[in-house]
Amino acid sequence: MSEKVYFVGAGPGDPKLITLRGKELLEEADLVIYTGSLVDPAVAAFGGGAVINSHGLTLDELTDLMVGAISDGKKVVRLHTGDPSLYGAICEQIAALKRHNIDFEIIPGVSSVFAASAALKTQLTLSGITETLIITRPAGETLEADSIRELSRHGATMAIFLGASKIARIMEEVEYPPATPVAVVYRASWQDEQIIRGTVADIAEKVESAGIERSAMILIGDVVHPKSFGRSHLYGSQ
Repeated sequence: MSEKVYFVGAGPGDPKLITLRGKELLEEADLVIYTGSLVDPAVAAFGGGAVINSHGLTLDELTDLMVGAISDGKKVVRLHTGDPSLYGAICEQIAALKRHNIDFEIIPGVSSVFAASAALKTQLTLSGITETLIITRPAGETLEADSIRELSRHGATMAIFLGASKIARIMEEVEYPPATPVAVVYRASWQDEQIIRGTVADIAEKVESAGIERSAMILIGDVVHPKSFGRSHLYGSQ
């Protein structure tokens, strides 16, 4: 009997980008619960047993599903988009499982921020440009206030989740120079992936014209389109 729920990072979209461990657990699972609006159904389809879309389920309903399956001796995988540690909302699920004395394990996944960087064929940290990556999100229905303006003052690479519908406001708030490169990657690694490039000054208009309002990563900083950079000490000096 398995007395553990496995929280598995599904990766950014492409079914081939799930980890070997994640795919193994899916194939062994008696029950897979996945986030239908965010996880590619092809990833959930690796599941060897029942597969349930969690869209519309309350936390209590979700908990009842997992607890019931564990009580029946089933192996349960809770499949989250990207990596569960970034905006994964797993801690409240974990707290609910703990109240039922059910153990858990977290299997990391490839985040969409890294898939977006790969799509752009660049690095998020680059010698001579920035050694820092800031990951954040704008205020919205589930976040009363954000720190985007203050964070932008560091001049680091900024990766903004959940911001496509608010991109005009975001570009007005950031304190990067207007000519700073920006890229918006829609559904990184999915078959319908789309990349829009621009600057702080013009990216909002481009994204709005393309009709992109969700499922996109915003990357701001000179690493998006580096003109020059230092050579890594990893390879020695020229």
